[in-house]
Amino acid sequence: METYNNVVLEQLPKHLKRYVVAQQYERYTALDQALWRYVMRQNYSFLKDVAYYPYIPGLKKAGLSIAQIPDLQQMNDSLKLIGWGAVTVDGFIPPSAFMEFQAHRVLVIAADIRQLEHIEYTPAPDIIHESSGHAPIIGEPDYAVYLQYFGEIGTKALSSRKDFELYEAIRRLSILKEQAGTTEAELREAESQLKTVQDNMGEPSEMALLSRLHWWTVEYGLIGSLEDPKIYGAGLLSSIGESASCMQKSVPKLPYDLDAVNYAYDITKPQPQLFVTPDFEHLMKVLNQFADTMAFRIGGKQSLEKAVDCQAVCTAVYSSGLQVSGVFKTVNSDQAISYLQTVGPTALAFSGKQLAGHGINYHREGFGSPVGLLENSPKDLADFSNEELNDYGISQGKRCSLRFSSGIVVEGVVVKVLRQGAKVLLISFEDCEVYRNDRMEIYFKPEWGTYDMAVGAEIVSVFAGAADKDTYPSEDGKAEETSNLSHAAIEDSKLVAIHARIAKLRSESFDRKSWKDIFDQLYTEITDNWLALVELYEIAWAHHDYELRQEAEGKLRAIIIIRPSLKKLIEDGIRVAEEEALNNH
Repeated sequence: METYNNVVLEQLPKHLKRYVVAQQYERYTALDQALWRYVMRQNYSFLKDVAYYPYIPGLKKAGLSIAQIPDLQQMNDSLKLIGWGAVTVDGFIPPSAFMEFQAHRVLVIAADIRQLEHIEYTPAPDIIHESSGHAPIIGEPDYAVYLQYFGEIGTKALSSRKDFELYEAIRRLSILKEQAGTTEAELREAESQLKTVQDNMGEPSEMALLSRLHWWTVEYGLIGSLEDPKIYGAGLLSSIGESASCMQKSVPKLPYDLDAVNYAYDITKPQPQLFVTPDFEHLMKVLNQFADTMAFRIGGKQSLEKAVDCQAVCTAVYSSGLQVSGVFKTVNSDQAISYLQTVGPTALAFSGKQLAGHGINYHREGFGSPVGLLENSPKDLADFSNEELNDYGISQGKRCSLRFSSGIVVEGVVVKVLRQGAKVLLISFEDCEVYRNDRMEIYFKPEWGTYDMAVGAEIVSVFAGAADKDTYPSEDGKAEETSNLSHAAIEDSKLVAIHARIAKLRSESFDRKSWKDIFDQLYTEITDNWLALVELYEIAWAHHDYELRQEAEGKLRAIIIIRPSLKKLIEDGIRVAEEEALNNH
């Protein structure tokens, strides 16, 4: 893991640290820096009027500047003052990991930066979106609390196999869109694959629904009144195209409530509608309304069935507090859960820490145990005193027979009773048989070894992932294909060299001859040169050189005629350069 000096990051669990990569600041080219500078200048010019008020001072709080791509250590030096941190990752990471970073008050920032052709918007995570979008608003305390709390809820959300397929399809398409040299055929194939997955998602999972709330708030949220909303969503704050277009009356503005979970979104397209919250407190209210429907708060058979549908590692929590982590099989046909069963590696934990000797190597073939009350006992076995255990024959070295109200029978020699405080968590048996209906249903045989019986009258919570993630290897892993975007086209390399010369011209004392030499080279050699010309235009304005200003603007106007699609980008660049020069005059 790349290490940054920030106590918040030092407290990250090790299973999250594996996603962290080095920023490698030196790889950002002069063209990348110019791209950042253009976007941030546009943002500053436009967002000071339409962004939620803490945005502009929030840039400084987050350690960001308009002039250059942020250095992650500098960001951490600023963010740690407000109890947050930031790390760089390789593009997309699994949604569950993203949520968990957020729960630990850590912003996940993609190290790459978009290509020039996608300067207005990119579906791929990049440093512009992640830092200039998310970081500035963190300085608002109520929002920071919401963001962390959302991460905590999101970490618990149950996903489906379809969710993972969708994540992979979106990830692949986004990478291809940003990768230099991608062919039209490759794009069409990736788009077709994404559409196929989207059209066959079935009933949305908890994570899918929660992701919609995240999208319509954290990414694309508006705050204030329906008549005069302000932007706080990172997707809008970092998109110079959509931050302007979204405020038009043609984009419907709806009051934000729980109904937002019914609005799916497409990460590759502008949003057809946006949601407006009156304040951040309202976001918390809606989030809690949704959380009240989730398996981690409801528990019971319905929640365990959701875990079965996941076909992935989940955790079921007994009323004793014992946590069973594994892939769950179909639960019994009774109205309530009578027997819990996992397949494959399973681990037992309490309060998020694995119980000694009960990891995936010990329970490598699965784990099964009754759930419910003992017959003729109104009291949860988990709450039995030692005397009450003895009354039921549960004493080390003695053979006992436990009959549950469901009809399940556990017969064997007690080896050990494991307690945690006042709660009984596990009772281990040797020479044990577990059955129901006069042995018509056999759950465990004596020859299978030691039987560890979980204790608890009910399953009170079910959530995604393992209880102790640091001891249970993650199955999502890191995707084999890294984003590591390559901007190595020959034309780009020429532009990079040009922008390096412009950066030198900007940092040193103004040299009119150097300006002319660069302009002449742009005029004759480089085709996609509009950003470099905008920079020359800014420099000419800053030094009150009317003649050079006119030359640059003339060439920019000529490009608009040839390529009308660049009209807004160029005219916005001209406008901001003029505004800055006049304000500084």
